[in-house]
Amino acid sequence: MDRQRADKMRKQPDLMPDRDTRDPWYPVWTERPSFDLSSGKYLKVWQGPQHPGITGNMALELTLEGDIVVEAKTHVGYLHRGFEKLMERRRYIQCFPIVCRICVPEPDYNEYLFAAAAEELAGIEIPEKARWLRALTLEMIRIASLVMGLGGQGGSFGLGTVGQWAVAHRDYILDLFEELSGHRIYHMYIIPGGVRNELPDGFEERTEAVLKKIEKLIYDMEKVLFDNAVIKSRSQGLGVIPASWVEPFGITGTNARGAGIANDVRKDNPYLIYDQLDFDVITGSRSDAFDRSLLRKEEILMSIDLIRQIFKRMPKDGPFRIKLPNVLHWRIPSGETYVRAETGRGEMGYYMVSDGSGYPRRVHVRGASYTHAMSLLEQLAIGISMSDVGGLAVSLQTCPPEIER
Repeated sequence: MDRQRADKMRKQPDLMPDRDTRDPWYPVWTERPSFDLSSGKYLKVWQGPQHPGITGNMALELTLEGDIVVEAKTHVGYLHRGFEKLMERRRYIQCFPIVCRICVPEPDYNEYLFAAAAEELAGIEIPEKARWLRALTLEMIRIASLVMGLGGQGGSFGLGTVGQWAVAHRDYILDLFEELSGHRIYHMYIIPGGVRNELPDGFEERTEAVLKKIEKLIYDMEKVLFDNAVIKSRSQGLGVIPASWVEPFGITGTNARGAGIANDVRKDNPYLIYDQLDFDVITGSRSDAFDRSLLRKEEILMSIDLIRQIFKRMPKDGPFRIKLPNVLHWRIPSGETYVRAETGRGEMGYYMVSDGSGYPRRVHVRGASYTHAMSLLEQLAIGISMSDVGGLAVSLQTCPPEIER
């Protein structure tokens, strides 16, 4: 396949055979063609696994014609820790050091969903102030994750400067979490019954100072990342997700909103205090890697606005958690529930079953990465240059530990 035809296919994915015209509900995994490696026309290359995080935690088996991908298979299982099974042998409070590791860049969503599921089964209503504090930390970690994602997007196309800026500004937010919880990465600030601590004195002012730094970062990224001719030429038209794929593939979050589908759990199924905040769901139109980055930039600014609204409306006094029974002897009544939230990667849900003992009978985690990093990536990688595979994978904002739960 020559470069000119490959570029044409990448810019206009509807030229891919049957790619957008076929029934999106048809099981595409039955259509895999075979490639004769002994012909000398094709070459098989493995990309990963290597640690440096996020997409590096899994492997891609690529079949190339020249440098163009004609087949992509994803391989996971390199960091499988059996999170869900481990929880069946631990008391509810002992599960917290486990759940926050399901997605390192956004551990707080796992803490919230596990706590919310346990509280719903136990019939616990948390204090009003705890609801606001939980939403505050969820928006803070969303900004940290999206900022790091934008840095990774620049780095995946060879623009390392933006990646260094992003890591530094993520650290400013981690400084706030360290002050709030005593921990930088795994915070365990959200606990059953509420949150662990009240805000430290002056926390709002220090948070505002960090938010202004993030706004300045976005201003700089506009010039260096989004006005960059190389970034545009490599990311525009790359990894276009047709709107017709959103429902059959189970695509959520920014990847769905980039295709013009206004899915957002915060609006569709409001939890905590999101029904009291003023915000609109932002959507894109081109649905390519560049458009998804633009969307994430806008969502960072939206989260900054939400944090300012939270500080303005949050109760200044009142309890921030309720007293639970001795957590080492805490038994939750029999039942089952499903709770969900909007993470920086898309919808995340926890299905929890209790048999009335002191241990969860079953916990099933639904993360956005299972779809985005496997079935979707395998489809979008076909027809692109091998050098763009990393940029495509980063543009889907995935977290492999979430797949290997």
